[in-house]
Amino acid sequence: MERFGIVIKVKREKLEEYKSLHANPWPEVVTTLRDHGLKNFSIYHKDEYLFGYFEYYGSDLESDLKKMNEIPIYSKWLSLTDPCQEPLASRHPGEWWASMEEIYHHD
Repeated sequence: MERFGIVIKVKREKLEEYKSLHANPWPEVVTTLRDHGLKNFSIYHKDEYLFGYFEYYGSDLESDLKKMNEIPIYSKWLSLTDPCQEPLASRHPGEWWASMEEIYHHD
């Protein structure tokens, strides 16, 4: 299992829409995440930022993310959530959400 922290900006005028979408996520989206090894997924909000945390139970995250994006219902979900977000300028090439460095963990 690998832990991941990710961050992105949320457009102020889209925050309530984003919260509404995540208050009742589509069951197929939750299943897609779980079926591709993403578990214990949480999203937090502060000021203009969204912070995500998830655990990955797989062997090739990049491949699993690519497969997820090819699933029509998941792509439809992203077509609703992505316009609410604004990627950070400091993200790595190819990232939408910027990856974060874990500097401390305690079980």
